[in-house]
Amino acid sequence: MPMPEQKRKTAPIDNTYGHLQPQATDIERAVLGALMIDKDAFSVVSEMLKPETFYEPRNQKIYAAIQALNFNERPVDIMTVTEELKRQGTLEMVGGPAYILELSSHVASSAHIEYHVRILAQKFLARQLISFCSVIETKAFDETVDVDELMQEAEGSLFELSQNNMRKDYTQIDPVLLQAVDILQKAAANQGGLTGIPTGFDKLDDMTSGWQNSDLVIIAGRPAMGKTSFALSLAKNIAVDYKEPIAFFSLEMNNVQLVNRLISNVCEISGKKILSGQLDKEEWQRLDRNLAKLQGTPIYIDDTPGMSIFELRTKARRLVREKGVKIIMIDYLQLMNANGAKFGSRQEEVSTISRSLKGLAKELDIPVLALSQLNRTVESREGIDGKRPQLSDLRESGAIEQDADMVLFVHRPEYYHIYQDEKGNDLHGMAQIIIAKHRKGATGDVLLNFRGEFTRFQNPGESNMPLQDGGGEYIGSRMNDPMTPPPPEDFNPPF
Repeated sequence: MPMPEQKRKTAPIDNTYGHLQPQATDIERAVLGALMIDKDAFSVVSEMLKPETFYEPRNQKIYAAIQALNFNERPVDIMTVTEELKRQGTLEMVGGPAYILELSSHVASSAHIEYHVRILAQKFLARQLISFCSVIETKAFDETVDVDELMQEAEGSLFELSQNNMRKDYTQIDPVLLQAVDILQKAAANQGGLTGIPTGFDKLDDMTSGWQNSDLVIIAGRPAMGKTSFALSLAKNIAVDYKEPIAFFSLEMNNVQLVNRLISNVCEISGKKILSGQLDKEEWQRLDRNLAKLQGTPIYIDDTPGMSIFELRTKARRLVREKGVKIIMIDYLQLMNANGAKFGSRQEEVSTISRSLKGLAKELDIPVLALSQLNRTVESREGIDGKRPQLSDLRESGAIEQDADMVLFVHRPEYYHIYQDEKGNDLHGMAQIIIAKHRKGATGDVLLNFRGEFTRFQNPGESNMPLQDGGGEYIGSRMNDPMTPPPPEDFNPPF
C-alpha cells in the first residue's frame, strides 16, 4: 500500500529586502491622458517632467512623443501622439493605438495634473536616491576603492542630484513690491541709507549700502596684498561692532591661526609678538582688557581643508538655521573642490563652484563673500596703472566675473614702491579697495589705512598705535629684550 504523500514543507518568504521601486503607474497613465485632452496642460508641468520621470518604459516613450509635439508647436491629441509614435517607430512597443486610446478614456479633465506630477517627481527622486545609494554601497564593499575619494564622489553626486531637482516657481509682483518698499523704508530710517549689513568702512558703505542679501561678493588680490586681513577686518566689524552672526570658512589657515589674527586686530598687538608670546607689561594689560570684546561674539569658524561645495552648502544651511548666521565668508575660492563630478579642466570646476556659491547666496538670502586669487599677469605690467588689478586678472576669471554681483580688489601700491596716486594722495600705509564690478551701484576706489602689524584695515583718520619701523617691529618695542616679562599675575582672560 503506497504511503500517503507527505506535505512538502516550504520556508517562509522573507520580504525584508524585497522592495518594489517607488512608482505610481496609475498616476502616470492619468497624467499622460490629461496631457492629450488639454492643450495647455503641458506648459504647467513641463519643467517638472522628463521622460525618465515615468517608471514604465512605454509611458516614457509616450511622454517623449508628447514633448516632441509641443517643442514643434504641433497639437497634442490621441491622433497626433499615435502618428508621432509611429514616426519614431515605437508605436507597437507601447501597446499600439489601443493603449493610447485607453489612456485618455479614463481621464475627464486635467484639473489635478500638477498635483499628480509632483507625486511622480517625488517617486522619480526616490528611485534616483536608491540608485545612488546602491552604487555607493557597492563601491564601499570594494577594498580597492579609496574611501576618502569615495566620500568626495558621494558628496559631488548627491550635490548634483539636488541641483538637478531644484525648482522655484514664479512670483506675482505684488508681494515683491511690498518687500522692496519695506527695504526702502528701513533704508530711509537708517542713517546713511544702509540697506544691507554694514562693512564698518564709511566710504565703502556709501558706495555699496552694505553687503546685500543674495549677493555673491568676490574679494580678490595678489599674495601679500592683505585680502585675508581685509576679510578679517570685515568679520571683526560685522560680528564685534555690529553683533551680526558670521560664518568664516577658512580653507587656508587653521582656526587658531585665524583667531590669533583676530586677537592682533582687536587688541592692537603685532602678530609676531602673539606668535612668540613676547609681550611687555602694557601689552599684557591691553590683551587682558580687549579679549572681552571677542568673548561671546557670533563668529563661527570652520577650518576644514579641501572642503567641497556640497559640504559647504550643508554646513551653511545648518549655521543659518541654528545660529542665525547673516553672512558667509570663504577663504578662499580656489581651495574648494567640486569632487564627484567630471570636469574637462580646473576652469570648469571653478565655474561650477562660483555658480554654486551664487546659488547658495540666493537660496539662503544672505551675502556670500569669497576670497579669490589673481593670476600673475599684474606682476609683468609696468607703471601705476599697470600694477592696478583688472577683472581679467581673476584666476579662472570668466565664470567668477560672470557669477559675482560685486568684485573688489585689495591693492596696496606701496608694495610696488608707488607712493602717490594720480590725484596726488599719499599712499604710504594705505590700501585701495577697488570696486571693479557692482551690479547694483557705482564702481570706484576706497582708500583705507592698512596696519600690517595688526592685520587690520581701518577708516582713514582712526586712532593708531605707534607705527612699525622698517624691520616689522614697534619703534621702542622690547620684543627682542631677553628680560621681556611673562604674563602678569593679574592677567585674567574672560574665559
